[in-house]
Amino acid sequence: MRRLISYFLRGLAFVAPIAVTVYVCVRIFTEIDGWLGLKTPGVGFALTLVLITVVGFLGSTLLARGLITSIDSLIDRLPFVRLLYSSTKDMLNAFVGEQRRFDIPVLVPSPDGGPAKSLGFLTQGSLDRIGLGDHVTVYLPFSYALSGRLFLYPAAVVTRLDVPSADVMAFIVSGGVTALPPSPPSPSA
Repeated sequence: MRRLISYFLRGLAFVAPIAVTVYVCVRIFTEIDGWLGLKTPGVGFALTLVLITVVGFLGSTLLARGLITSIDSLIDRLPFVRLLYSSTKDMLNAFVGEQRRFDIPVLVPSPDGGPAKSLGFLTQGSLDRIGLGDHVTVYLPFSYALSGRLFLYPAAVVTRLDVPSADVMAFIVSGGVTALPPSPPSPSA
């Protein structure tokens, strides 16, 4: 009986991630196709990818930058819309924009003050504007979530890590299950 349960759990560990991935992709395709009123599955998703890519290409032209600046200033005058727009824009730029913010992984003391350490990302190298020039901001993402917490640390207690930021993010989001790449050998070895 134990062997059967072991086989079942092993099968579940193999099938569940595939099933969840397929389910989410099908839901996304179906939803986007529904928005566009298309009957062929996946065509709306493909058209959306093409449209976003074309907008990205056009957005890099000089003419479009002026249009984007105009839209930004218009939205900046609308109180609630400004908050929603700027927050979404900043979050996306932090991950994929030209001004990525999660590209410097760091190790910091635990926010609880205990002996543990936390992994995070340096987002601001100085807080001079608020009178804390000797402090930096560190974002600590939560595992299995799209959120996290922002902390102000004295720069002296923040240790920069020589590890690709994408690997650190995967490690954090997976709850430490995803393996970090091995450290490169030291030059003295």
